[in-house]
Amino acid sequence: MKPLSTTHISIVGAGLAGALLATLLARRGLDVVLFERHPDPRGSEARSGRSINLALAARGRHALQLAELLEQVDRFTLPMGGRLMHSEWGDLTRQPYGASEDEVIWSVHRRRLNRLLLDAAESTGRVELRFGHALTGVNWARSRLQFAHGGDAPFDRVLGADGAGSALRQAMSEETDLGAREELLDHGYLELTVPPDDHGDFALDPGALHIWPRGGFMMIALPNEDRSFTGTLFLPRSGDVSFERLSDWMHQEDFFHLHFPDAVPLLPRLRQDFAEHPVGILGTVRCRRWRLGDRALLLGDAAHAIVPFHGQGMNAAFEDCAAFVDLLDDTGGDWDETFRRFEAERRPQANAIADMALENYQVMRMAVRDPVFLLRKRLEHELERRFGDRFVPRYSLVMFHRGPYTDAYRRGEIQAKILDRLLDGAGTLEEVDFDEAARLVTGRLQPLPRSTVPDV
Repeated sequence: MKPLSTTHISIVGAGLAGALLATLLARRGLDVVLFERHPDPRGSEARSGRSINLALAARGRHALQLAELLEQVDRFTLPMGGRLMHSEWGDLTRQPYGASEDEVIWSVHRRRLNRLLLDAAESTGRVELRFGHALTGVNWARSRLQFAHGGDAPFDRVLGADGAGSALRQAMSEETDLGAREELLDHGYLELTVPPDDHGDFALDPGALHIWPRGGFMMIALPNEDRSFTGTLFLPRSGDVSFERLSDWMHQEDFFHLHFPDAVPLLPRLRQDFAEHPVGILGTVRCRRWRLGDRALLLGDAAHAIVPFHGQGMNAAFEDCAAFVDLLDDTGGDWDETFRRFEAERRPQANAIADMALENYQVMRMAVRDPVFLLRKRLEHELERRFGDRFVPRYSLVMFHRGPYTDAYRRGEIQAKILDRLLDGAGTLEEVDFDEAARLVTGRLQPLPRSTVPDV
């Protein structure tokens, strides 16, 4: 790989995206300084932070493969082949994610992945890690980053990967109008712990993402390598059924016995989790602009935070990293052109996945319980089996393919209308007119580009 011209690159935020981007840039011969407000998560002073598990899918896996890290990451990921739905009465319903057994998503622990990515960045010999550096502002005239401890640091170009509450985004907004807006969801989340059973084994099936859909709210659980599960309760923040009403152990215990009776024996730390874990905020961040000339650029959650209901926050951020270095290679290190093209190409993608993530929350907590929805999913898989070069469910296009999110959104709308037409008056798969299906699919959907087929 041809080295790029030497430039002093600063990255604010040493989370997942910042650490991966630092590695990718260092492998192109660039020297990077990575600033992080918190202590080193690999050390004894590391904060506990969030450990909510993440879903690693094709887009994120591709970016890790570019950094030659996928094999290491896969040593602690666990494949999940579908959803396992838990009814109020304890009945289980399995819903495969894709039409084939190799279409899985991978449960990965946030903190362990972050530690690996930091080790990888440091091992390049070109990345300097500076922890305990909370950005408070930027002196744009002097090209200096300013930190809470009173120090500052020079920069030539600065990249913001410091999350939804990005301090760099705030500093850029003081210099120019980014059109940034935060759309808070009226639901929050609480992390819960499902430990291994009495025999040290998984207490639930580790090959699935477990969902307890309850209409206006839900709980999920993803497996960990240590045979525990990380559970998450998603619930309105206020109202008749809400976190606001779960203010003491009596109400918390009654709530779980009423709505999640089969989960109660799996949650021996439930009272402790309520006491120790804060209720997290969920929201979407959208920006009209992501850059300040060729000097500063936002990516990942700093530019486009999304709600977690499509399992794409990390994947979209990793795809940003891969897209950024590809553009840098393509422009021959022209930073202004790279920043401009990155913003123009990635912003529509970010808006599309943000919309799909919000829609998928409705699906996860409500539609998955509906027999009509289950029939619709079976028909989707059957159409993919028959017309897989044209018809691929939108969920699969997002999770298992790497085509543009905008294309997945657009094709998903067309396919939804096809499904509506075929299921009008049909109560079973046998009642579907597949001759009409062939006409609709071939008439309304173009063949998928081969470049969107996943490679990992």
